[in-house]
Amino acid sequence: MLARQDLLSSQTGERVTHISLNDLGWSPFFADQLETMGVTPDRVMRIAAVQRSKATGLGPRGAVRLTYPPTLSAGDVAVGDWVTVNPDTDVIETILDRTSKLARRAAGIEARTQLLAANIDTLFITTSCNEDFNPARIERYVVLALDAGVSPVLVLTKADTAEDPQSYLQQARDISDKFDAVLLINAKDKEQSDRLRRWCGPGKTVAFVGSSGVGKSTLINALTGSEQATADIRADDAKGRHTTTARSLHFASGGGMVIDMPGMRELGLHDVAGGIDELFDDITELATQCKFRDCAHVSEPGCAVLAAMEAGDLSEDRVDRWRKLRAEDQLNSETIGQTRRRAREITRQHKAQLAAHQRFKGKSRDKSGK
Repeated sequence: MLARQDLLSSQTGERVTHISLNDLGWSPFFADQLETMGVTPDRVMRIAAVQRSKATGLGPRGAVRLTYPPTLSAGDVAVGDWVTVNPDTDVIETILDRTSKLARRAAGIEARTQLLAANIDTLFITTSCNEDFNPARIERYVVLALDAGVSPVLVLTKADTAEDPQSYLQQARDISDKFDAVLLINAKDKEQSDRLRRWCGPGKTVAFVGSSGVGKSTLINALTGSEQATADIRADDAKGRHTTTARSLHFASGGGMVIDMPGMRELGLHDVAGGIDELFDDITELATQCKFRDCAHVSEPGCAVLAAMEAGDLSEDRVDRWRKLRAEDQLNSETIGQTRRRAREITRQHKAQLAAHQRFKGKSRDKSGK
């Protein structure tokens, strides 16, 4: 799992090659916390995998199965977290403050957050030069990265199979100027995949996100020297099968750590207003110039956003995606009670509109005599 061939679990009785905290991405940010807490470094581990009842931690002892205390659950811990551990019981004691956190809205009607990964420096947003390329979905990943303070890098794979790969490169650059880089590569070409090593190295942690079948596992294999299973995409719709089923932490062969994440069919945004404002900073700035402070940018007089659209300075599609992301984030960031109250209000409004429509139809029939 860890992609470092000489590291095996100490709990199996097999050989364990010594690893230091620095190998795992340790930095002064975390060391300062330990000093404040009065905890020694030998009690620290990094989370490599999270399961319902236990987690896997990495440290000088190798890979160790960790237990959650009564105050924590699997939902509180993310792959990439640094934790302090009781060495006698292997129970997690404390989660150290994070440098960054990726999270999304969990599935279901309740407004809950699902942690994806923590303490990441670079997010490789991976998509293919085919039907998988979707600007709206890419924007969601960029918002996620920017809100977390993580550098987004867009990786366009399957360039070798596209008729016009340069057109995808141009479309990608048109999405945003916030990318640290936009790379057009053939993931199966080692020289091309090695271009990603620029963001790896000792003390660095990178993560991969994207749909299934876009080549994430192939790229991770190239960076880690491991042999994760890969799967081809379906020819009819360019969708892939899930080959990664859980988030996991791996060693990069040249130093640093790599976090692999399963392909996500949904990426519900939750409390990422800052990321949306940063991605759409041109629209955000225009919105401050509207005549009314509560302008919805739909039909209000004196709306600077609508004026820019009419002048051809903003595309309608981009503004529409901005509106949708803001509305979704606002809704998903509400409390459960607020969500339910809003749902009841929407239902009442719908019933009132339906009743008014029925009354209108009745009056129309009376006037016509039919």
